[in-house]
Amino acid sequence: MQALLEVILPVFLVIGFGAVAVGRGVFPDSGVEGLMKFTQNFAIPCLLFRAVSSLDLAQNFDWRLLVSFYTGALTGFGVGLTGARLLFNRSWEDSVAIGFIGLFSNSLLLGLPITERAYGADALEPNYAIIAIHSPLCYGVGLTAMEIVRNRGAGLVRTSRSILRAMFRNALIVGISLGLIVNLTGLALPGVFTDALDMMIRAALPAALFGLGGVLVRYRPEGDLRVIAFACAVSLVLHPSVAWLMGTGLGLDKSQFRSAVVTAAMAPGVNSYIFANMYGAARRVAASSVLIGTAMSILTVWVWLAILP
Repeated sequence: MQALLEVILPVFLVIGFGAVAVGRGVFPDSGVEGLMKFTQNFAIPCLLFRAVSSLDLAQNFDWRLLVSFYTGALTGFGVGLTGARLLFNRSWEDSVAIGFIGLFSNSLLLGLPITERAYGADALEPNYAIIAIHSPLCYGVGLTAMEIVRNRGAGLVRTSRSILRAMFRNALIVGISLGLIVNLTGLALPGVFTDALDMMIRAALPAALFGLGGVLVRYRPEGDLRVIAFACAVSLVLHPSVAWLMGTGLGLDKSQFRSAVVTAAMAPGVNSYIFANMYGAARRVAASSVLIGTAMSILTVWVWLAILP
């Protein structure tokens, strides 16, 4: 138990420092905005570029790993969307946004640091393989579903353009795409450039965790508690359970299995709220699910780490 606490608590303490600093007015809201823009638009794309550019694609892009994780993610999306519509009678637009909560786990800000602390830096390569297609696939699914329900099947060309435009304006996707280009072409990067990248990368996760704490302070759980509880259960229980079953059935090795389940077990990512806010759908549910899910994940991640091999 002590070892598990040493893995989990430092990550959440950094989030807590950010929450307290912003809540007490020591760190301004405008500072949080700037910090999150720095991490999400610069530092984390640099981290992803560096990781993907040097990733052994043949070894780490194992279809069994990706199928295990993304079967769970897509199951979460389908169950979240269907449950919101049939159980809670939400609009189609709200239902897609709630489904997105079950689809988009916090693979970066929580998944990477927790996996690293639990299993070491060498265990992160399967995580990077998952993350390399996480934003493109999840945004592709979410944007496609939302545009379909908004347009009710009309304007396919316009819908496709808006989906592609939204995806390739995302800095994370740009970083991943450039990293893949470098990896596939074998382009040698100058040492001074990689040294500069490494300096940016060292700031990425701690700054992002601190900023995440500041972001979460803005959200207050209000109303819709049954829907929020449902969305959190899909994200924290259903997604990792499906990943576990698929990983076991497909015979993942220990490192891949751990990365798939731990990443799937993360709380809903802030992108869940960003997506909901983009369309003005289920914003309160998404914001509260990120906040409550992150708090609940202190316990649920401890459980998943305890039962993993």
